[in-house]
Amino acid sequence: MSALFPTYAKWDVKALKGEGALLIDEHGKQYLDFVSGIAVCNLGHCHPKVNEALKAQVDTLWHASNLFHLEGQEQVAQLLTEQSVGDYVFFCNSGAEANEAAIKLARKATGKHKMVSLTNSFHGRTLGSMSATGQDKIHQGFGPLLSEFTYVPLNDSAALKEAVTEETAAVFVEVVQGEGGVRLMNQEYADALAALCKEMNCLLIIDEIQTGIGRTGTRFAHEQYQLSPDIITLAKGLGNGFPVGAVIGKAHLKSSFEAGSHGSTFGGNPLAMAAAKAVLDEVFQDSFLQDVKVKGQLFLTQLEEALKDCDLIEEVRGLGLMVGIECKEEVASLIQACREKGLLILQAGPKVIRILPPLIATKEQLQQAVDIIKEVMAEKLVINGAQIQ
Repeated sequence: MSALFPTYAKWDVKALKGEGALLIDEHGKQYLDFVSGIAVCNLGHCHPKVNEALKAQVDTLWHASNLFHLEGQEQVAQLLTEQSVGDYVFFCNSGAEANEAAIKLARKATGKHKMVSLTNSFHGRTLGSMSATGQDKIHQGFGPLLSEFTYVPLNDSAALKEAVTEETAAVFVEVVQGEGGVRLMNQEYADALAALCKEMNCLLIIDEIQTGIGRTGTRFAHEQYQLSPDIITLAKGLGNGFPVGAVIGKAHLKSSFEAGSHGSTFGGNPLAMAAAKAVLDEVFQDSFLQDVKVKGQLFLTQLEEALKDCDLIEEVRGLGLMVGIECKEEVASLIQACREKGLLILQAGPKVIRILPPLIATKEQLQQAVDIIKEVMAEKLVINGAQIQ
């Protein structure tokens, strides 16, 4: 009997070891891990440069508290600000913490409390980040949320314009909704969003927790929409599995996070900074990002071609190595069938398969995943009395 709270619907796989894009269970079975810790292990499992950085830091300093000047914090903050539109960084331990900090920063900086976020969004499970999340299933059972959030549909500029007023502190968005079904913002909506925030003098917060650190083929996904957010939130891929989150903010927000206004005991600790610096040194190379773009487009094209005649498929969509396959029926059994064949993938809602390969996955591994998915779809169609060419 487990002593754990049953907060997760665990798979029947005991993960013991990881090597690159592979996860290995207690029986020695190898899985192609296209979950990547839910967009966390962007450099795959046990990346040698991240491992070396952490091993060196373990023998130097684990923790000293944020009362001290820590060189690693300055190095990582410098990398993040040099490669973004932001000027200052706050470090924490997770995406939910980063989003919680972003909400506080926006409210304090503007003196306003109302916020607009998107239907089907996901921003975390703390009270504030859960309130920003536009999904009823995340809210159920926890009582009153922060009442100042209004939710509007993605890519509905009219609804956005109606919701944002002069009393709005910030609009809080993902440019690709991960948990919400791998749904992409369109450029027309992005342009309307930027213009509206400027017109109404409200902040733009972009949650890059799942989309950031190279996942979509650029450092941050919002770069591909020519957006310039006031606040960017990060986590997941930033530490490649070591817990770390960050908030990047523009210079005009500096005075709102003065000493004593916010904090995190473990945020920015030397171990997390060692991991994050090693990740950024690798991922933020132009050649690395270009490779992700090329592989992402190839993978999307291969999936579209393989599944074009499959009656189960509604749409294949994605950006970089963040891909969704929307189906006409619930996908839980399809995901289980892929797992049995050695491919680990996820759901994003009842009818969407979410695929998050490590950014270091080879073209051969991407093709292997396509072949497994096509095989599973074909078997499902046979069960349903149809066929796939």
